[in-house]
Amino acid sequence: MILPYYSKILIDFEEKKISTAPRIIIFSTPSCGWCKRLKSYLKEKGFRYKDVDVSKDPKAAEHVVRKTGQMGVPVMLINSRPVVGFNKHEIDRLLQIK
Repeated sequence: MILPYYSKILIDFEEKKISTAPRIIIFSTPSCGWCKRLKSYLKEKGFRYKDVDVSKDPKAAEHVVRKTGQMGVPVMLINSRPVVGFNKHEIDRLLQIK
């Protein structure tokens, strides 16, 4: 049995851990090779992300075009900052990957 005090510490730790993780959204399509590479790279580095298939979600596709001016994929948002394509240098910089 975990004592209530330690239980609160564990909950606080988990909340802080979650809140410090970057919010990553990838706008992609199933047939996009660069999208697959991007997702594989993020998984390899231990990052979680939300994947939005713009071929099935026209509103998401419109959002990407409005936000970035780009009609192609992949486009990702890292804490609301857009990255167009699999720009490894920019992704590494924003996610502080060494």
